[in-house]
Amino acid sequence: MKNIPEVKLGIIAVSRDCFIISLSERRRRAIAETYASKGGSIYECPIVVENEKDMQKAVADVKAAGCNALFVYLGNFGPETPETLIAKYFDGPVMYAAAAEETGNDLINGRGDAYCGMLNCSYNLGLRRLKAVIPEYPVGTAGELCGMIDDFLPVARALLGLASLKVITFGPRPQDFFACNAPIKALYDLGVEIQENSELDLLVAYKAHAGDARIDEIVRDMADELGAQGNQYPDLLPRMAQFELTLLDWAQSNKGARDYVVFADKCWPAFPKEFGFEPCYVNSRLAARGIPVACEVDIYGAVSEYIGACVTGAPVTLLDINNSVPADLYQADIDGKFPYTQRDTFMGFHCGNTPFCRLKAGAVKYQLIQNRLLENGGEPDFTRGTLEGDIASGEITFFRLHANADASLQAYIAQGEVLPVATRSFGGIGIFAIPEMGRFYRHVLISKHYPHHGAVAFGHVGKALYTIFDYLGVPDIAFNQPKGMLYPNENPFA
Repeated sequence: MKNIPEVKLGIIAVSRDCFIISLSERRRRAIAETYASKGGSIYECPIVVENEKDMQKAVADVKAAGCNALFVYLGNFGPETPETLIAKYFDGPVMYAAAAEETGNDLINGRGDAYCGMLNCSYNLGLRRLKAVIPEYPVGTAGELCGMIDDFLPVARALLGLASLKVITFGPRPQDFFACNAPIKALYDLGVEIQENSELDLLVAYKAHAGDARIDEIVRDMADELGAQGNQYPDLLPRMAQFELTLLDWAQSNKGARDYVVFADKCWPAFPKEFGFEPCYVNSRLAARGIPVACEVDIYGAVSEYIGACVTGAPVTLLDINNSVPADLYQADIDGKFPYTQRDTFMGFHCGNTPFCRLKAGAVKYQLIQNRLLENGGEPDFTRGTLEGDIASGEITFFRLHANADASLQAYIAQGEVLPVATRSFGGIGIFAIPEMGRFYRHVLISKHYPHHGAVAFGHVGKALYTIFDYLGVPDIAFNQPKGMLYPNENPFA
């Protein structure tokens, strides 16, 4: 099941009719050639837009070419109305950027004034309330604009994915665990569909897959992935393979008019006893394939994970912002070795949903907490099925799209890293370090009433995430502010 969009990008050049049209044509061609020389692919629309009739022809042309994202290029000042109407009539994300002047030896016929034109372009987009991506400094040479295209592609991929996404849920929130139970109206406003189902629906579907001929193949794939060290409960694999097929078949049968699917499933306390295992390892495998399965019916967590998967094109995870790092562990393994205070660090944890490829030495184990609760701490049976291990070190971005009680959207983004330090604990877990995390924890996560779940992208992708949230109209996008930059609610005397 292909669950991440492929972006086919087109470029349309525009030209003010009092400027030389060949200037825009030549500059557009230079971008296409430069981008191709770097290994990129962009469809070059042959129509230069000077008026509204040109706009209609150009939009029809890029649609016929299969383009689902667009770069509108101001090769000169540009025609304000036609160029902005492209965003209205093109069904997909659009970026606007402009040409820098090329040489001081050609500032008469070779001057395009696109630096000026971008101002009126943005003004007209605002008048029409049209959404568009405008880079931080949207004026450049062909080479610089190719860099802007590279930045735009992951943003476009996420926006295309969200526009055709369905969240499939199973079960209500667990009792006394309502932290992620946010109003879902805001997701409908974004165009995301949601299908809510009972755990009984899932159980019936799971039982119907008993004896499925495909189970053996998935068992072999699981065993190959886990290896001898990770496959600690071989007898459990057929049950989990049956569940994996259940989710994949449900996705195919229920995505309906949508192209992409994520899950948000109830995973405790009833699930393990009735299904005979914990679903964590299966959840991790789907996440590795670009189909996130959020724990504990965390709908916004699932959507956040999906955004991260689209941006990075790689596996993501969902973790609890879980526990502080003890002083003795910090002093022994972190202090003096890494540039972080103890308050900059914390442990991110979940029972076992992080993909195997993101763990140092992953293995299928049992859920210690559920074992105490459901099996009285005895020999584990149906509480087996977690995927555990320390999360591999490297750059990360912790982030979340969420809704307040009044259904208004907010988001946070914090870049940091997983430290190469042993956690000495259980679950899928890592020691995270984010600059000024202590203040971020207090003045964003607590003050803005965020739940404990955060999505994790493996890399520094804050720039793309911020662009996406801004494009979606999220009014409050928080980040881990550096020292000396006070939060609005931060006590300056503290």
